[in-house]
Amino acid sequence: MFDWVKVETDEQIKELCVLARDIWNEYSVCFITQNQIDYMLEKFQSEEVVKSQIAFQKYQYYFLEEDGENFGYFAVQKQKDNLFLSKFYIDKDHRGKGYARKAFNNAITKIAAELELPKITLTVNKYNIPSVCIYEKLGFVRTGSVETDIGGGYIMDDYIYEFIL
Repeated sequence: MFDWVKVETDEQIKELCVLARDIWNEYSVCFITQNQIDYMLEKFQSEEVVKSQIAFQKYQYYFLEEDGENFGYFAVQKQKDNLFLSKFYIDKDHRGKGYARKAFNNAITKIAAELELPKITLTVNKYNIPSVCIYEKLGFVRTGSVETDIGGGYIMDDYIYEFIL
């Protein structure tokens, strides 16, 4: 069995950023360039950025942990009428074993319910077909799409999904 552990200390944030770098470099090369991965890691998953997200933007980060090993993580942000699932990543050795469903059902929906939020929303890269399929299997419904200029000459071309609790 695995657990989810809230990321709170500087040491945990450092560990999270190392895990993010490992997962993103292994997984994301299938649908974005290495240059964009490097740019996005610095812009969205550096230690300074994660600290700022937690301190000032209402983000909560959690490790997925089994037997003392962190094998994935997710980040949520309370918004006006929804919980935004900003990040949800699992390392390659733990994919395909039901961890995403268990984390979603046992942790993410629980957080939304505790915050009395009626839905969970997310964005996912249109070309990230495995993740699109997972979110749809979890019961998310596509509600639109968005292109976001993130600087550096890069655009995030995403679908928007929501899950009603």
